[in-house]
Amino acid sequence: MSTTAAIIIGVVAVVVLAALAFVTLARRSDVRGAGALSAETVRRDTTARKERAAVEGEAAAARTAAQAEAEGVEARSGTAIVPVSDDTGLTPWTPPDPETVGVSRRQFFNRATIGLMGASFGAFSAAAFVAYLWPTATGGFGGKVNVGKLTDVKAGIRAGDGFFYAPEARAWITDYPAEAVPKAVGVYQDPLLANMEQGIIISYQKCPHLGCRVPQCTSSQWFECGCHGSQYNRVGEKKGGPAPRGMDHFAAEITGAGDVIVDTGTVWQGRPIGTNTTGQEAEGPHCVGASEH
Repeated sequence: MSTTAAIIIGVVAVVVLAALAFVTLARRSDVRGAGALSAETVRRDTTARKERAAVEGEAAAARTAAQAEAEGVEARSGTAIVPVSDDTGLTPWTPPDPETVGVSRRQFFNRATIGLMGASFGAFSAAAFVAYLWPTATGGFGGKVNVGKLTDVKAGIRAGDGFFYAPEARAWITDYPAEAVPKAVGVYQDPLLANMEQGIIISYQKCPHLGCRVPQCTSSQWFECGCHGSQYNRVGEKKGGPAPRGMDHFAAEITGAGDVIVDTGTVWQGRPIGTNTTGQEAEGPHCVGASEH
């Protein structure tokens, strides 16, 4: 999965969970203010008060009957009767301590919702971080790009009048003459030298001057930038214009099966002004102005 896809999926998941949490809290929360009692607690209190009032009424009625009988006995016999105790044996009701009641069902769902949101956000952040660091499984610019078989690339160079463009690598591939390889030693570095020995050189399409895409000029057999007139020979060495150096290059690995794998993740800076390992001059009219040596 690409980084962009992981981020999009994560954002959608967080938004959906946030909406569910909002709805859950709005429907389940019965808090009207700090210290407010829930409906269930109010119902329990009302039932307890009614039961206590009934018990007290029955006790009062019982005490009245007993007193009346005692008064009658006393009147008849003249003996004193021990007063009936007011103790009914009932334990007075006291409201429960909220700390001992524990977490209510609504509190449980509310806290569970918040906990799930936190866990989801943490999982999304971790997934996005891993996706950012995880190497992509498919090739593309900025990584290693397979531009085809070496034989096909060289055939494409011939078919393109000396130039082969690989759009997926944003690069031009041209022939590097075998007789110029000894002169390139000490000027270019490996692995560019290895590519030259295999007969190709890969030049980044971006002009070192201000970044314009440099096209080929089949008449002069040079690269000539239409933005500000910078000119380069067929292997990307600067020949004229305001560019500060030659065209930058990419290195490629030629596999055992003959595939050309261009590493677009590493840019090899072009050679300084005055470098000319091939000795190639313009072979025809220029496409952009005249050369400035």
